[in-house]
Amino acid sequence: MGKKTVLVVDDTIDNLIILYKVLRSEYEVIGANSGAEALRLVQSTPPDLILLDIMMPEMDGYEVCRLLKQDPLLRDIPVMFITALNEEVDETRGFEAGAVDFINKPIKPAILARRVAVHLELRSQKEALQRRNQELQAALSRVKELSGLLPICMTCKKIRDDQGYWNQLESYISEHSEVLFSHSYCPECAEVAMTDFLK
Repeated sequence: MGKKTVLVVDDTIDNLIILYKVLRSEYEVIGANSGAEALRLVQSTPPDLILLDIMMPEMDGYEVCRLLKQDPLLRDIPVMFITALNEEVDETRGFEAGAVDFINKPIKPAILARRVAVHLELRSQKEALQRRNQELQAALSRVKELSGLLPICMTCKKIRDDQGYWNQLESYISEHSEVLFSHSYCPECAEVAMTDFLK
């Protein structure tokens, strides 16, 4: 699997260079120097995570984040604000806009790298849970399908499928599910078998 992609957005080139140097060893880093450029980039190549400055001309980071969160294809990309703003109201606005983290400048490289790693791992776990949920939903659909696998012949125990064909019960269920069979006698059959054996 290739490197995760991190988009860094800042209108100051020196800040972009610093972020690039901190992250380049672990991630594919792409840069944008304005909110408009960032929005164009994410449309063509959605990154795995975005580091976003707040104070930028024309379109600030809050607006960029809000626009990202309104797009169904982009809303799950974690956005971390990196800013010189350090008031509680600024941080609150960041989270209200949809950010997952708020980091003050000047950055501490080791802490930034670790927080980026944490949020990427959280996203991976979330996606894994979503895939697992989809698998469970598919399994439930299978269960519902199996619950309609009647009728079963009372004599030979074959089952009739939706095409009207009769199949061996065990083979049919095996083909339509992941059920494994363990063969044994139920108490009634065991008693009959023992009676026949003792005759």
